[in-house]
Amino acid sequence: MSAIPSVVLVHGAWHRPACWSRVARRLLGSGIDVRVPELPSAGAEAGQRGDLAADAAAVRAALAGVPGEAIVVAHSYGGLPVTEVAARTGNVAHIVYLCAFMLGPGESLLSAIGGQPPPWSILSADGATVTPADPRSVFYNDCTEEVAAAAEADLVPQAMAAFTQPLTAAAWQELPSTYVICERDNAIPVFAQEAMSQRARKVLRLDASHSPFLSRPDEVAAIVRDVLASPLGDAG
Repeated sequence: MSAIPSVVLVHGAWHRPACWSRVARRLLGSGIDVRVPELPSAGAEAGQRGDLAADAAAVRAALAGVPGEAIVVAHSYGGLPVTEVAARTGNVAHIVYLCAFMLGPGESLLSAIGGQPPPWSILSADGATVTPADPRSVFYNDCTEEVAAAAEADLVPQAMAAFTQPLTAAAWQELPSTYVICERDNAIPVFAQEAMSQRARKVLRLDASHSPFLSRPDEVAAIVRDVLASPLGDAG
C-alpha cells in the first residue's frame, strides 16, 4: 500500500459525486487521499454521452491519477464500471461493494433484475434515459427529511444504455472484495444483495437504506478505514 492511502468512491445511477461528500470529509480528515469520479451516464446529457464503457473509462482515469494502490468503494450501479476495469488497472488493492451490483461477465444490470427497468422508475419518451419515480422511499428511507430533500434535488437522469450493456470482465474474480449488505434497502432487495455477496471474500451488514453514505457516513468511513488497515491478504 502506498504511503498515503487512496480511496476512490464511485457513485451509482442518478447520483453525482457530491453524494459522497459526508464520507469523503471523514476520510480526508483521517489523512486519506480521496478521489470521486463523475460517471457520464448520469447527468443532463446522459442519453447522449453516457454508457457503461464511458463510466468504466471515468473510473480508469481516476485510478490512473492515484499515486499508489487504492481501495475502490462502489455504490449500486457503480459496481458495474468498477467490476469492469478494476483488475485491469493494476493498482486496486480491494473493492468494497456497498449495496452494489456485483455481476459477472455477460451480465448487465437489466439482465440481473429481470430484463425490465425497476418498477419505481420512469423511462423517457425516447427511451434514452430513466429517472426514479419515488426516490425518497426507494433511496433515502432512513434519512432525515432535510437530507432526503437535498439528495432528491441533486438527482439527474440516467442513461438507459448503461443498464443494458453487459460486462466483459469481473474484477472480483481476481481482487479481494467486501460486500456490504444494507438491510433497509428498498432499491436492491436484501435477498438479491445476499446472493451477489456470495462472490465476495467478506460480507458485512448495515442497518441502513440504499444510501448509507448519507444516513450512516461514520459507519461507511469506518468500513473503509478497516479495509485500509488490514494487510492485503487479510483484507477480504
